[in-house]
Amino acid sequence: MKILTVVGARPQFIKASVVSRALAPVADEVIVHTGQHYDRNMSDVFFEELNIPKPAYNLGVGSGSHGRQTGEMLIKIEEVILDEKPDVMLVYGDTNSTLAGALAASKLHIPVAHVEAGLRSFNMRMPEEQNRVLTDHISTWLFCPTETAVKNLNKENITRGVDRSGDVMLDSVLHFLKLARSNPQKTAIYGQLGIAPKQYRLATLHRAETTDGGLDAIVRIFDAFEKLPQPVVIPIHPRTRPLAEEAIAKRGYRNILLTDPVGYLEMLLLTSGACQVLTDSGGLQKEAWFMEVPCVTLRGETEWVETLEGGWNVLAKLETDDITRKATQTVPDAGARERMPFGDGRASERIASILSKWEA
Repeated sequence: MKILTVVGARPQFIKASVVSRALAPVADEVIVHTGQHYDRNMSDVFFEELNIPKPAYNLGVGSGSHGRQTGEMLIKIEEVILDEKPDVMLVYGDTNSTLAGALAASKLHIPVAHVEAGLRSFNMRMPEEQNRVLTDHISTWLFCPTETAVKNLNKENITRGVDRSGDVMLDSVLHFLKLARSNPQKTAIYGQLGIAPKQYRLATLHRAETTDGGLDAIVRIFDAFEKLPQPVVIPIHPRTRPLAEEAIAKRGYRNILLTDPVGYLEMLLLTSGACQVLTDSGGLQKEAWFMEVPCVTLRGETEWVETLEGGWNVLAKLETDDITRKATQTVPDAGARERMPFGDGRASERIASILSKWEA
């Protein structure tokens, strides 16, 4: 079996690292990197440190408007499909790369496997929501990380090919956190940043809903961070850096530590070592939950509703007072962690097993 895998963004590289390892004994995998994340710290370093097979194709699409970016990917992925003639298209998550890969394959009658299917924020203004809904409706295999995701698909009358595989991100965290903690070069990140475990908070900001608010939105968020009793470390996304630097220059914040994006192993260490995570990311909410780190999600909704149980994750408006209140007054309930909704850490093996049994 030949599988064509399309990835383009940092979270997809992480998911592919464990699934590709599981696929290796049962399939020939051809990896296509769309170039959606093209900064070295957001791309190349992940393939190196996670030991992901080097992409056979790098489409070099880069940034741009959603329509232009998706359209360019669609054209170039179609060319790859015609050249490679794969049996299956494998896509991850909810980015423009996900939708472009699924659409290109579907139009050429190549069955699509969607890892992380069934997630819903029920906010169709989010590009990610549009991408995952459309991808789910043209997929042959829908690998769901949770029972909630399965139920979401059932409500949309999608029942064929649906499998509650578990969450491949749990597979990844279990595997790579152990490696990170045993690597002195990686654990040196604390000393390099001048922080100590459990004496700082970790934040990420990158979604369009955050950055589209311009400087005013970043200032409201940073005003809250400035009031917190521990310093806030922010590995800054290239999209957010100009606004963040402008806010710091204008307001003189002293409790915020900006740093360049870090590799996945360092990010696992920073997450596990934080006393709290504040983020607009989907994946980091979940990673914080896996590592028993309380989280404040800087959004009005989350597709990972399981993390909200017991206050381990709380939603906050992009307003200074609400962020400050949620960050300082929420006390998670340890008893809420008795149920594991994300599987057993072997989702990758299950996905590989199911795909390996398919016959055209």
